[in-house]
Amino acid sequence: MGRDKALLPHPEGGTWLERTLRLLADLHSPITLLSRHPQHLVLAERLGKELRPSEEQPQVGNSPLTALAEPPPWEGPLLALHRLMQHHPEQRLLLCPVDMPDLTLAALHTLLAAAAASPGRLPLAHDGTRLQPLLGLYPSSAPIRAHLAAAVQRGERRLQGWLADLPCQAVPLDPRAIRNQNHPSS
Repeated sequence: MGRDKALLPHPEGGTWLERTLRLLADLHSPITLLSRHPQHLVLAERLGKELRPSEEQPQVGNSPLTALAEPPPWEGPLLALHRLMQHHPEQRLLLCPVDMPDLTLAALHTLLAAAAASPGRLPLAHDGTRLQPLLGLYPSSAPIRAHLAAAVQRGERRLQGWLADLPCQAVPLDPRAIRNQNHPSS
């Protein structure tokens, strides 16, 4: 893109990051943004003040959104997921990228339903051609955290590489909704 995708203007208003965070807020679950970019953290903190916690998920500090500064090294989503699992042990984490600007609440609900139907498998978005593991549900159980920690320790940085020997479930989603936009023309 040549610039920070999270701060690109979204056709619905705001930035791609704001749109993604508002969409996730519609799930009425806690949200954690992990970013190395101070602008992202400031934007998320401001947005967090606007969002109200649901009655089902009361939050410390009256916001369903927490913004965490990612420490170096910044070596991709696998290391970021590892850090999030350490921060949220024994939780089910929905990993969601900011560069799916057409993501829908329906797609997220389909992913959540797949997780409920097959609790022993990791539900990952599939666009009809390939897995899109940056959109998936990852249990932060002790065995998964240990498996991930071992992979990170031995230098693995590819999400697909780490997932190779885990029980995954491809969840077919509308390819338009989960289009990963990496170029201005796509």
